[in-house]
Amino acid sequence: MNAIISASELASDLAGTNPPVLLDIRWQLSVAKTAGEPPFDGRAEYAAGHIPGAVYVDLDQELASAPGARGRHPLPDTARFGAAMRRAGVSADRAVVVYDGGQGWAAARAWWLLRWAGHPDVRVLDGGLPSWEGPLETDVLTPAEGDFTPEPGAVQLLDADGAAALARSGVLFDARAGERYRGEVEPIDRVGGHIPGAVSAPTNENVGTDGRFLPAEELAARFKSLGATEGTGVGVYCGSGVSGAHEVLALAVAGIPAGLYAGSWSEWSADPERPVAVGPDPQ
Repeated sequence: MNAIISASELASDLAGTNPPVLLDIRWQLSVAKTAGEPPFDGRAEYAAGHIPGAVYVDLDQELASAPGARGRHPLPDTARFGAAMRRAGVSADRAVVVYDGGQGWAAARAWWLLRWAGHPDVRVLDGGLPSWEGPLETDVLTPAEGDFTPEPGAVQLLDADGAAALARSGVLFDARAGERYRGEVEPIDRVGGHIPGAVSAPTNENVGTDGRFLPAEELAARFKSLGATEGTGVGVYCGSGVSGAHEVLALAVAGIPAGLYAGSWSEWSADPERPVAVGPDPQ
């Protein structure tokens, strides 16, 4: 099954007899704002205009637990996640399409969580809302309750020890910007740098200027050049398990299965006992 869907394909599916459940996951990383500038409000953005039939899902509240020792976006409680998905109309036997404001990270987080929880048919709108050429609507929808019950474990989830081991036995990609990997800047977490042995592979290099993924063959060539050769175990981490999901999605487009270290750098760097590497060299 293809992990992404084009806007034209989505329009055709929505007009069909069995349209997918459509989830709007607009979100932005919380960073310091200029005095007086309001924080990003995904729900307000949704209410101002969304793809017809879409239901809003809040990443921070429904696709993550509260920040803590497990990182800034720990995986949500399974029962709470399942309840949120059922409220959004998600059922096990109905396809799901997720989209965000165009960056792709938040939609990929929802895609990964649903796949990890056992949903068999989830795709991401390639390019997000900016790729949609059809009309928007402003109605806030309350869909019929779905029946989806999470059964975690359908795709690989890494913990800190598993990520460290994979950096030695296979390839562990760091999806953050290169300057954060090298430890030159660290705007969010306790310390800069990367997990020893991890390879820098910024996820923003997986897309073109339009925000859409590069062709599968180009992605496959990129990841192969970075060490994801046939038979090699592959894992990904980022800052808090959001942009890393986008890299796992890019790997899926390229036909390469990969695990996600959900706690990512925000969990790893919070433990002063864990080693930190700096500079361009993986070690």
